Amino acid sequence: MAKKFQGPADRQLTVGEVAARSGVAVSALHFYETKGLIRSQRTAGNQRRYPRAVLRRVAVIKTAQRVGIPLAEIREALSGLPEDATPTTEDWRRLSTHWRGDLDDRIRRLTRLRDLLDLCIGCGCLSVGACPLCNPDDVLAGQGAGARLLDPD
Repeated sequence: MAKKFQGPADRQLTVGEVAARSGVAVSALHFYETKGLIRSQRTAGNQRRYPRAVLRRVAVIKTAQRVGIPLAEIREALSGLPEDATPTTEDWRRLSTHWRGDLDDRIRRLTRLRDLLDLCIGCGCLSVGACPLCNPDDVLAGQGAGARLLDPD
């Protein structure tokens, strides 16, 4: 039986090669794999081998993490992409459009918190009844005395 020729574009990468080319630690690549974000194949000697397309996939993961997308959402988004093919510009456009609304909402909430924080700088205790961050409009007073679980939004 003839052995199939593997050109440079078909050659699979070691975990060290992926780490060096992507700027991601080997331990992070192993973590991504355990979380189902990337997948490797094993050699007869049980060494990991990755298709070259994993480099673009890792770039997408890193970019999404940099803007604060949780890994669970990244995994869900990547599940719609073929694992053995390089994500395309259109794939990235679809992913980024999906994440844009969440990022815009997060920016609005953080801007509001930042602006409210300016009102709190003077007291520093964050426990007064009128604190706009911890007890807006003194809503917790109606729930009785003692500590209360606050809604982070």
